[in-house]
Amino acid sequence: MKHWKKALIATSAGASAALFLQRRKTAGALLAGVSLATLASEHAEKFEALYQRLPDYIEQGKRLLEAASQIGEQVAQLAERRI
Repeated sequence: MKHWKKALIATSAGASAALFLQRRKTAGALLAGVSLATLASEHAEKFEALYQRLPDYIEQGKRLLEAASQIGEQVAQLAERRI
């Protein structure tokens, strides 16, 4: 990877994080997009593989949230019994 691409990725990612911390979400998202687009242009095959696995990741996240929700409901029921 060329030095200017590394600098662009690092600068836009850092500025994006700073903007998110300052609650400037639109500008932060724009710079995060610049950083990701530059990274994707350099590693297209890895991003393609990630894109192909994305539905699996979403399904795993959905199952995790469902499990956390069930645990929360059980804790709430136990708390009601104690009161």
